[in-house]
Amino acid sequence: MAPTEANCAASARETAVKIIADAYAWIELFAGTRKGEFVKSKMEEAESVITPDTVLAEVARKYIREGVKEETTRQRLSTILEASEPAYVDDWIALESAKAYLQLARRAKDTGLGKPSLFDALVLAIARKNDGKILTGDEHFEGLTETMWISPS
Repeated sequence: MAPTEANCAASARETAVKIIADAYAWIELFAGTRKGEFVKSKMEEAESVITPDTVLAEVARKYIREGVKEETTRQRLSTILEASEPAYVDDWIALESAKAYLQLARRAKDTGLGKPSLFDALVLAIARKNDGKILTGDEHFEGLTETMWISPS
């Protein structure tokens, strides 16, 4: 049976995933890098894009620390909120992020990485709650089943 447009669209929806956008992904996207193009394509293919509220703070911190104008930073934060659904910390996320932090810290110690941030643990907890994939290039997430690694071809 030849594939039809409807069958292809249905198949794409079945394989689409929920993307949990890490700060790494947004920063690459705004920088316009090859990794950013990869991020953009994955977000466009996604069932939905979710950005943890803490990622907004991470992105803002990076840009302000690097001397990016406040207005530019605000515009980028607005773009994130327009392009994705914010996820907020609740009691389940708070508890799961505590467990996730311990897991990430053990993995970091075993692999020689620096300590993960609590932000990393919150992102992982939100991915687990939403059955999503973290779109990132942050080494603390590498190899986790919840990770979609940013790797442009």
